[in-house]
Amino acid sequence: MSAVLHPNTAKPVRVNLNTAAAAEAALRTFWRLADAWKLTTAEQITLLGVARTTLYQWKQGKVGPLDRHVLERLSYLFGVYAALQILLPVPERANEWIRKPNTAPFLAGASALDRMMGGQVADLFVVRQYLDAQRGGKA
Repeated sequence: MSAVLHPNTAKPVRVNLNTAAAAEAALRTFWRLADAWKLTTAEQITLLGVARTTLYQWKQGKVGPLDRHVLERLSYLFGVYAALQILLPVPERANEWIRKPNTAPFLAGASALDRMMGGQVADLFVVRQYLDAQRGGKA
């Protein structure tokens, strides 16, 4: 369970993220992000931290509740995407940024996608943290 704000009352509402419906919604969002970033199958597998067979099952609509590790990865990826849309309001520029070489100290000339392809949740976290700092806010 997780709490989100109700859109009309702004009061916290409990949402069960451990359902197939929630997983399907999260994965639909991820597929759109993957298209926007032009992610290969191998990149999708690494970013989600899943096996190839799992990814293909999900793409075929065979989705059950997602484990907390996948949910955490999705959260960071969605945060990176959202931060880029704020920082670079031209969608093409925002989507291309992920693959461009970057001089930020933690990237040392590599792209943010290169860093996120390290395969660890921490790799996603540091990119998200960097972008949040660039926009002067938190998640």
